[in-house]
Amino acid sequence: MRRIQVTETTENKDLVQEEKNVQSENEVEVGQETELTIEEQYEAKLAELQAKLDDEENRHLRLRADFDNIRRRSQLDREAAEKYRAQSLLSDLLPVIDNFERALQVEATSEETASIVKGIEMVYRSLIEATEKEGLQIIKAEGEQFDPNVHQAVMQEQDSEKETGVVLRELQKGYMLKDRVLRPTMVSVNE
Repeated sequence: MRRIQVTETTENKDLVQEEKNVQSENEVEVGQETELTIEEQYEAKLAELQAKLDDEENRHLRLRADFDNIRRRSQLDREAAEKYRAQSLLSDLLPVIDNFERALQVEATSEETASIVKGIEMVYRSLIEATEKEGLQIIKAEGEQFDPNVHQAVMQEQDSEKETGVVLRELQKGYMLKDRVLRPTMVSVNE
């Protein structure tokens, strides 16, 4: 029996020795891994911080571009508001101008009506001068080629002496404010 114990003890010693060897190898490896892990951790942390920095720089650049776009857009809006500030007023005055033109078409039969027509004409001229100072322009139509951007065709007529698509008659004047159409000209177009 003693022999068995010695064998077991020897085997135990061998096992213990193997475990010690494995432990010491593991300790060496763990020590190396710990050193590598710390370096790797620093590198990982550095990479993480660099990625955050890049993200923040990109975010900053996008915000700055957005700010520049907003500033540019607001500047354009201010310029357009200044350029077309009288649009609403001029649109409201167009029927008044039409009524003055109708009044001026009346023939004066007496001296009294002639003086009234002359007074209406003076008021009409001063109104037209004031609107022209704001940028109101009459759209030319008669004899021009039909342009759907500035003309509104309400009827067609036939005149063999003129080309197809030419405006034959102006039925209602059209007006532009600088480069915007306030009201298109109502026209009759040649077939």
